[in-house]
Amino acid sequence: MKPSFLLSLVLIAAGVVGSAAPAAQQSTATAWSRFRGPNGSGQAIGGEFPIEFNKTTNILWRLPLPQGHSSPIVWKDRIYLTAFRGEALFTMAIDRASGTIVWDRQAPETKTVIVDKRNNPASPSPAVEDDRVYVFFPDYGLLAYDSAGKELWRMRLGPFDNIYGMGASPVIVGDQLILACDQSIGSFLLSVDKRTGKERWRTPRPEAKSGHATPILWTAPDGRDQLLLPGSFLLTAYDVMTGEKRWWVRGLSFEIKSTPVMYNDTVFINGYGAPENDPGNKIDVPPADEVWPSADADKNGVLSTEEFPKYSAAFWFGVADLNLNGTLTKDEWEYYRAALDSENGMIAIRLGGSGDTTETAVRWKYHRAVPQLPSPVVFQDVLYMVNDGGIVTTLNPGTGELIKQGRLTGALGAYFASPVVAGGHLYFMSQRGAIAVLPPGGDLTPIAVNDLAEDMYATPAFVDGQIYVRTVEALYAFGPK
Repeated sequence: MKPSFLLSLVLIAAGVVGSAAPAAQQSTATAWSRFRGPNGSGQAIGGEFPIEFNKTTNILWRLPLPQGHSSPIVWKDRIYLTAFRGEALFTMAIDRASGTIVWDRQAPETKTVIVDKRNNPASPSPAVEDDRVYVFFPDYGLLAYDSAGKELWRMRLGPFDNIYGMGASPVIVGDQLILACDQSIGSFLLSVDKRTGKERWRTPRPEAKSGHATPILWTAPDGRDQLLLPGSFLLTAYDVMTGEKRWWVRGLSFEIKSTPVMYNDTVFINGYGAPENDPGNKIDVPPADEVWPSADADKNGVLSTEEFPKYSAAFWFGVADLNLNGTLTKDEWEYYRAALDSENGMIAIRLGGSGDTTETAVRWKYHRAVPQLPSPVVFQDVLYMVNDGGIVTTLNPGTGELIKQGRLTGALGAYFASPVVAGGHLYFMSQRGAIAVLPPGGDLTPIAVNDLAEDMYATPAFVDGQIYVRTVEALYAFGPK
């Protein structure tokens, strides 16, 4: 099985370590302003939400849409998302009440590239605030519009060399717009002035080789905001104002696609690379200096596909060939070793510290049925995760102890969207369009399964008692009429 990609709080992290998010970032009840809602938590604020809904029940409207995997983002009376038709990239504003398009704006012409069938040129979700909409198209870069659709600025980025395509979404932090750009070579974390689009700072992330995670915010005990961003092998906390690394934890998978979540003084992040990264399946690969004398048959200093030793499946050559030139250097071989040595797992990490905090910060790890793409969620002292194959796991967030594990009756199959907590229930969205609603407490017996019978990759938005669901065919609004 090939390593996967990614596509696509207001949790109060109380206690001595600080708060879950800066006050300026805590959204109102009429906003779902970034990917996965308030601070990426997957937690809707207040209200009752429908438990039963479909194409005839509790439906407010249905709007056919062009292709795109970006999640619907809500601010006041508008919904924002991105899409593409052919090679044309669009930002769209939709009226919440009527489900009609208020405006759409085409990005500057560019050549779109689909590098993985599970990803597409409109996967990253917008970030929105009063009178401002910010979008990232991996094949173009960053664009900013006002609420009337007037372009305010543009910033060309790329080309990128992530072998699965880019997937991280931009986030608004004070007067900055911040974007994680993890790729095979030259990964970086970027901050731009949200008013002008001018670069504020750029921090290299040389260890990050394959990532799609969108960062979250945490306010440290000293009152300074930090950006928490997982990537290959590391979770790193950056000072928001300067981009400086403040602390980091080792032990993550070599591929990270999910967004972390916080609960009390702990941050949770899951990572999955390949079956060979499961404990018990790991492969011992010797260092380059031991391999080259026998493997480098033509003595040209690099390994071709024919010279690649068969420690693992042949596709690992493509994973290790970071510059895609058909050969492996010793540095690329060492990345291959590190990738195979990394472990799939859900990791619980104590927030805060300085420098490398691995030895004291890691509280527990869990290694079974770990997701590749869907992000976790915490609700009422239970940590929930669903892996790409549809296995749901509930854990005690304090100890990592298993509560329950199994599949959701009536909602079997693959999962790409992330679970959401809304109105005291949990919503799980399968790829084939079945939305299972679970009660709190860790039980895995759905109280309702709502089948839209349309493929779904985007995480829905939950605002003011209404649910906005994007399928590959349309955008739906559900709620009481």
